[in-house]
Amino acid sequence: MSDIDLRNGAARYGNRHDATEPLEADKSLGELLGQLSTDFSDLVTTQVELAKVELKEEAARAGRGAGMVGGGAFVAYLSLLLLSFAAAWGLSEAMPTGFAFLIVGLVYAAIAAVLITKGRERLREVQAPVVTTKTVKEDVQWAKQQMS
Repeated sequence: MSDIDLRNGAARYGNRHDATEPLEADKSLGELLGQLSTDFSDLVTTQVELAKVELKEEAARAGRGAGMVGGGAFVAYLSLLLLSFAAAWGLSEAMPTGFAFLIVGLVYAAIAAVLITKGRERLREVQAPVVTTKTVKEDVQWAKQQMS
């Protein structure tokens, strides 16, 4: 059942309907409640499917951002290892050991900072399911109007 069917009884029963007359006068209360239950079930199913689609997209974006943060953390770990080995094996012969540690450390720290910053930016872009939230609010408003 489409959103038009759920939100606009006239679309389901034809455009020529007197608003002062019941839509389905020949149906019993049980049948009407059954139809209401079916319509509500269809509505919930539609909203759940929409939420799944939106959340899947956001999860993919979050995964990419988390991957970049993880990559940045891995590079930061490597920088610690490489700083230690670089100073111990060769850089101390070309310059004072302290400067050797500083130069290599700054290069890897810069790489780690860029990766972590980019990853955090991607994670901040992850949003709640906007379309689902909007349509649920519209559905609640529609339901309230139907009750009054």
